[in-house]
Amino acid sequence: MRPPLRALLLCCLLATLPLIAAPLQVVYPGGEAGADPRFAEIRELLTIALQKTEPRYGPFVLKASAMAMTESRAQAELERGGDINVMWSSTSNYKEHALLPIRIDLYKGLLGYRIALIDGRRQKEFDRIRTLADLSRFKIGQGIGWGDISVYEANGLTVTAASYNNLFAMVSQDRFDMFPRGVGEVFPEYEAWHARNPNLAVERHLLFYYTWPYYLFCNRRDHQLAKRLRDGLQQMREDGSFDAIFWRYHRAAIQEAQLTQRRVIRLSNPLLPVDTPLQDLPMWFDPQRDHPPAAR
Repeated sequence: MRPPLRALLLCCLLATLPLIAAPLQVVYPGGEAGADPRFAEIRELLTIALQKTEPRYGPFVLKASAMAMTESRAQAELERGGDINVMWSSTSNYKEHALLPIRIDLYKGLLGYRIALIDGRRQKEFDRIRTLADLSRFKIGQGIGWGDISVYEANGLTVTAASYNNLFAMVSQDRFDMFPRGVGEVFPEYEAWHARNPNLAVERHLLFYYTWPYYLFCNRRDHQLAKRLRDGLQQMREDGSFDAIFWRYHRAAIQEAQLTQRRVIRLSNPLLPVDTPLQDLPMWFDPQRDHPPAAR
């Protein structure tokens, strides 16, 4: 029996319609990495980069993995093509060999500017620091497994490693001398931990700097997602939305830090890959050059 004409017409019509692609599932590390409020800025950048590329690449769903992950667990999952397909992290030669980096610094290099938490009663000791040699007499505190440990040790500094939650009490009790933090971290952490550690203080005059890029990473084989994210972030750089997000999150801390009034101690970074785009000057925040736009 021949099918009715109406059914044939309907089949022909459906055959001419474009296929609707299922939304791309973009999964980042949940729990320890994904839910941490420190990474709200990165989740916003990731969301907007995907939104801006929808006309070319299609719809997406962005979500955290169901399983909470440490950074090392997230890297292992991403390497094997497991439960996530994107993560964010500082870079190194090893990471750029094992994963696919999107070399656009998510913090515009700001994470390389460090201000120390100290025992405030000892401020006069730190006032005498002028050089890296002066600094070498002081012991640095860092979290267990942090990549920064290699930077400090490569520059001849002694490091004490402990769990993050113990570091604030340890520095205020002189278990080590200083706990360097990112410009965007030091003031909120002081406010959060000072009541429990009354001697805790933000050091007043020093600024440590080392190049410390912070990127999105994909699986080595996931070139399509990496290209989409790179295109989206680059579009944000060009249309001004990337810088607008940077200043919204960091304006207050940069102003409070008074970076240009501090003595800068520069450290080398032995982990820095040769392909780091240092020649792309607008990518990297410079406190001498870059100032927050006028408030509207």
